[in-house]
Amino acid sequence: MSLLRISILGLLCALALGSAAFASAQERPYFVTYDHYLEERGNLEIAIATTTGIPKKNEGVYTAPWLELEYGLAGWWTAELYLEGVTTHGAGHGFTGWRVENRFRPLRDEHRITPVLYVEYENINEASRIQKEIVGSGSLPFEPIAELTQEQAHELEAKLILSSAVGVWNISENIIVERNLSANEGFEFGYSVGVARHLGSLARATSCLLCPENFVIGIEAYGGLGSSEAFARSEQRHYLAPVVSWRVSTRSTLKASVGFGLTSTGDHALFRVGYAYELPVWRNR
Repeated sequence: MSLLRISILGLLCALALGSAAFASAQERPYFVTYDHYLEERGNLEIAIATTTGIPKKNEGVYTAPWLELEYGLAGWWTAELYLEGVTTHGAGHGFTGWRVENRFRPLRDEHRITPVLYVEYENINEASRIQKEIVGSGSLPFEPIAELTQEQAHELEAKLILSSAVGVWNISENIIVERNLSANEGFEFGYSVGVARHLGSLARATSCLLCPENFVIGIEAYGGLGSSEAFARSEQRHYLAPVVSWRVSTRSTLKASVGFGLTSTGDHALFRVGYAYELPVWRNR
């Protein structure tokens, strides 16, 4: 079965799970895919997350944690700062860099397809493992972390985010283009696609920690699509990942996913978990 058929089958399985209203107030359950919902103006979201990879070819397991600070500068503009690191089984650990992200929503109202423009600057090194997106082709490097952290990279990334509220579902597609400013590697391409829904549709008058409306489930597919220099289909990494998020309180959300590697170049699996807490720092009265 081809990669495209596997991805489509996975998305169709998610759509067949049932129906419930998707609420924009819920933290997005995806780890890679972005939807069109931005942070509310004046809100600061503090999030911690990890990506744990189980590589193929007898390489050691690694865990890559990151800290995310997301702030709503305006109703149409959200900015984020990422700090990331990595620890491995037998190959060392280290700080792998930082990223600054901006998302802009050009249309004020929601449409059948609502676009968002995304621009990110990355100051990272070759030891980076968080895999917030996957572009280009080739497997991760598995030299000692002390060596990889010496290889610095300055990268510029752009995404076109297309997101829709289709009945009870959120459906999002991201097209990714990345340019390494430190090396002549051409433009690298990637994608991500996600669908998600609430398990329940109505909020209750009383607080309820385990109510269905506090849970969002979905699935996302993501991977690299080669570069302007070579498509390199056999070297691409692609994943299919069921996702779930749990709104623990009115301000905090816990989410998790398991990404299954669909190609020989990628890892066997990527386990992700994250926790986010939202603070109303400043708002107009």
